[in-house]
Amino acid sequence: MPYRDLHDADQLQALLGAVIDVESDLELEPTLRRVVTAACALTGARYGALGVLDVSGKSLAQFVHVGVDDETAARIGHPPDGAGLLGLLILDPRPLRLAEIADHPDSVGFPPGHPPMHSFLGVPLRIRGEVFGNLYLTEKIGAPEFSRDDEAVVVALASAVSSAIDNARLHARLAELAVSDDRERIARDLHDTVIQRLFATGLSLQSVVSLAPDRELRARLEEAVADLDDTIRQVRTAIFALEPPPAARTGLRTRILALCAESARALGFEPAVRFSGPIDAVVGEDVAPDLLATLREALANVARHAGATSAEVEVRVDDHLHLLVADDGVGVGPGDHRGGNGLPNMATRAELLGGSFTLRARPGGGTELAWRVPLGG
Repeated sequence: MPYRDLHDADQLQALLGAVIDVESDLELEPTLRRVVTAACALTGARYGALGVLDVSGKSLAQFVHVGVDDETAARIGHPPDGAGLLGLLILDPRPLRLAEIADHPDSVGFPPGHPPMHSFLGVPLRIRGEVFGNLYLTEKIGAPEFSRDDEAVVVALASAVSSAIDNARLHARLAELAVSDDRERIARDLHDTVIQRLFATGLSLQSVVSLAPDRELRARLEEAVADLDDTIRQVRTAIFALEPPPAARTGLRTRILALCAESARALGFEPAVRFSGPIDAVVGEDVAPDLLATLREALANVARHAGATSAEVEVRVDDHLHLLVADDGVGVGPGDHRGGNGLPNMATRAELLGGSFTLRARPGGGTELAWRVPLGG
């Protein structure tokens, strides 16, 4: 949109056209760039930028610029993070007009390779009452500084396009969530189905190695088991790559899966894990640490005492949180005190939360641990 000196009806028409243009895109960065381009066109600014605040609201997390070519931007280096005049607008989000940037006491100058800039207009951009970022315009074309009318039209633009930016931001968030959900679903399927079947196949092959009639067949079976172990390691690596980064992996479900994966080295196999109910949504941090400590101790007991070849972990929520850990090992008899203080500690954790703890022999062999505590007061 080329710049024109606009007044009254023409200026209003140009502003309306700019808003319509901004609202034509649902992608966040193109929307921000359209806002900057529109602001430059409406005011005759040679350069423009939009700085998006980070979660702290004290510095810039994103900087979209117009007017500076890619070669110059590369020469300048790292984009601004909110120092100098940009920082002043973050601390005091009100419109600011200057004829000469260098004359302001908060000016910190420009890095090497930066084009010269003198006149300045900065306007905050609010979304739903909160400052989202700031519009920065410099180098008024054909005049020594930006006018009050320029300020007014950019303030109007910032107000008018806030809903378009909010829509684009929400659209981006929904897209991120969709991708994240797909990645987590794939990782969950790999963990809960593929790895468990590979483990079961490997155990079956191991059990028949000694029954093989000749040495060559035994060697081939052992090679197949080794290949399966290698495949399991590769699948686990793929799972970790699919999961969200550590900062996002805070859910209880993820912590349970990680704990079970860690126990595989001591157990010689990875437990099968099943979930039922909205674990992350209803289990708070007042209960989660006790659940994880109980699960860790339960799996350690299986590794130390059960002589098991498989184990199952079930975490279920209704009005209570249920943890079941079952194995196919030697079982437990009356007065069994495996684990030293481990069993009393698990029982105490449940009792302090108003719940219960039991350990019993499974009818088909092995042991079942049940830990149950109430939810929601």
